[in-house]
Amino acid sequence: MGGFVLLCILLASCASNDSLPGNYKNFNADTIPNAVPKVEPLSKYGNPTSYVVLGKRYYVLKSADCYDEKGIASWYGTKFHERLTSNREPYNMYAMTAANKVLPLPTYVRVRNLQNGKTIIVRVNDRGPFHENRVIDLSFAAAKKLGVIATGTALVEVTAIDPLHPDETCGVKTVSGAQKTSLYLQLGAFSQQANADQLALRVKKIISQPTQVIEVKLDDKTLYKVQIGPLKDVSTVDDLSNELNAQGLGQAFAVVR
Repeated sequence: MGGFVLLCILLASCASNDSLPGNYKNFNADTIPNAVPKVEPLSKYGNPTSYVVLGKRYYVLKSADCYDEKGIASWYGTKFHERLTSNREPYNMYAMTAANKVLPLPTYVRVRNLQNGKTIIVRVNDRGPFHENRVIDLSFAAAKKLGVIATGTALVEVTAIDPLHPDETCGVKTVSGAQKTSLYLQLGAFSQQANADQLALRVKKIISQPTQVIEVKLDDKTLYKVQIGPLKDVSTVDDLSNELNAQGLGQAFAVVR
């Protein structure tokens, strides 16, 4: 476990401190085929019930069934090329792989770039990214194929694939092509609207960004979510998240809707 945690900590900074390979301009990612989903046993390494990185505990899902999440994708390349991933496979930045904080290893996922409509399939065999506002770290090849390299990040939807039924979506309504999306920061979700309103008022006194309380119905429950935005870009999300945390309002997380 100690070695696993150490490896995770090393990966925590990959999205911001990594570099491109020397041939990246001439590298044609379209020639790299998508990962092909197949039934595999869980990896011996990289699948603890939970683990701690940089003081935060993450809980690994028992199953990837029906996993679907929208968020911000990043990538990692030369800095970790040929180093061991969390399941002890050598990282190959030219392979269609990715890192995720909670999915079982390995899991095959479909990643759709909501901003340009491109879609890829990757095999998740690593842990990360440990940036608060990222949902998946793509290999260099996967990021190039998805159109992420030029911008460094992208708004994506990540959907787990059942290798036995790769075309089924588990009730998730998938939309092809690009999609109009907006970026928000969420600070909390409350069962009592008064608590959400109180937090929203505190936020408005500190920042100038639009802040609202969103009412969401979940089965027989109602949640009141404090969200800030829409925000213009990922840099704004990161800067504002750090500011809110420094002001003692807690760690916000990015929401794409």
